[in-house]
Amino acid sequence: MKPNFLLLLAFSSLRSLCLCGESCSEEPCTSGLKAGQRWGPYAALISTGPQRGQSFCYVCETGDKPAVVVFARTLTDPLGKLVAELDKAVTEHKKTDLRAWVTFLSDRQLELDPKVVKWSERFAIRSVPLGIFEDPLGPPSYRLAQEADVTVLLVVKQKVVANFAFHPGELNGDKVKEIMSAVPRIVSEKK
Repeated sequence: MKPNFLLLLAFSSLRSLCLCGESCSEEPCTSGLKAGQRWGPYAALISTGPQRGQSFCYVCETGDKPAVVVFARTLTDPLGKLVAELDKAVTEHKKTDLRAWVTFLSDRQLELDPKVVKWSERFAIRSVPLGIFEDPLGPPSYRLAQEADVTVLLVVKQKVVANFAFHPGELNGDKVKEIMSAVPRIVSEKK
């Protein structure tokens, strides 16, 4: 019986090392559609904006127009700063009809909705609607990674042009600048 116990102990130790290796890895986060892939429609329950309280599909409304789609799992300050920057970009690029929206992924829509509203007020978000997709895995066709806290897709003519994905805590000021520096690329590709 002692050899079985030692074998079990050794297996448990190796398993712990493997799990730690996965969660502590320096590997970049990959999540969502890749550049060149087409996006698909999905509806989310909208928390802010004119469609508040409705299930709405911004993909359906956007068509070939340039868009920034953010999928997020948590309400963080860096995410708020990113969305505030996107809010400014939507206003600045009104002539090109740039679209942006945030879809939070949660199976607790009723709990999350008031928090989303307060969070949007805190960051003075006015032009970027926020909604909640009632499945923490997100729309199936988008293949969002469970370990991704934030996935940002830049889309034009219904195809992904750029994808940015972040583990929890990875989104910061530098990453926000990197995302925002890619936005003019989709606006200029609109034609």
